[in-house]
Amino acid sequence: MHIEVVTLFPELVAAAVDYGIPRRAAERGLLALGTQNPRDFTDDAHRTVDDRPYGGGPGMVMKVEPLRRAIAAARGAAAEATASMATSAAGEAGRAAQAESAAARVIYMSPQGRPLTQRRVRELAVEPALVLVAGRYEGIDERLVEAQIDEEISLGDYVLSGGELAAMVLIDAVARLQPGALGHAGSAAQDSFEDGLLDCPHYTRPELLDGHRVPAVLLSGDHAAIARWRRREMLGRTLTRRPELIDEESLDEGDRALLAAYRAAAQEKTNS
Repeated sequence: MHIEVVTLFPELVAAAVDYGIPRRAAERGLLALGTQNPRDFTDDAHRTVDDRPYGGGPGMVMKVEPLRRAIAAARGAAAEATASMATSAAGEAGRAAQAESAAARVIYMSPQGRPLTQRRVRELAVEPALVLVAGRYEGIDERLVEAQIDEEISLGDYVLSGGELAAMVLIDAVARLQPGALGHAGSAAQDSFEDGLLDCPHYTRPELLDGHRVPAVLLSGDHAAIARWRRREMLGRTLTRRPELIDEESLDEGDRALLAAYRAAAQEKTNS
């Protein structure tokens, strides 16, 4: 996978693949990251990338032309990388076909976009290339959004100083889903939200910590019982912490029984 980020702070974004799983993905050739700085596409000596908004008001808006040129450069770099991968994988015959069908999706990291979900991350993780646009100031000209942006994505209902951190979050999220990036192939499948539920609690040594023991079932060696306990905790934790994620009426009989067991255990713990 190749990701190009259009940003005024390329050094900041480059750090997204300097540590942890994204670094491992990059070292294994599973993920490549490039950046395009709009300042490199300006025509004036001061490399100006912002201008006053029409209609007045506080703040500045990113200038159209430098940003448009930077997005075009990012598209070109992504296309070149995708074509190179296609040639390596399928030879010259496959290069043209894949390059034609694999134009990089351009995503604007914006608080006005749709909230990022694990489902969307999974969908984006299989794209051969992405272009992420990190805005600054009050944002970018709406005409550029309409003409150049395929999708707007938000991390949540709050505002950051710019889109770089949001882009880095998305890079991290898709990097860990690249086949071979994680140490264990099943790790991602057990994450929160992978099946619509929050993850279950996890424990490690010591068995006794400040008077609190690891749940006995996890020490039992009974894998079926452990699986039931984990499913029960996932259901109960989701209902308690994120009730909007779960519809009790749609649960099957087994999950309803596990949820009833979770409630009974929670009540017993409260009474003790």
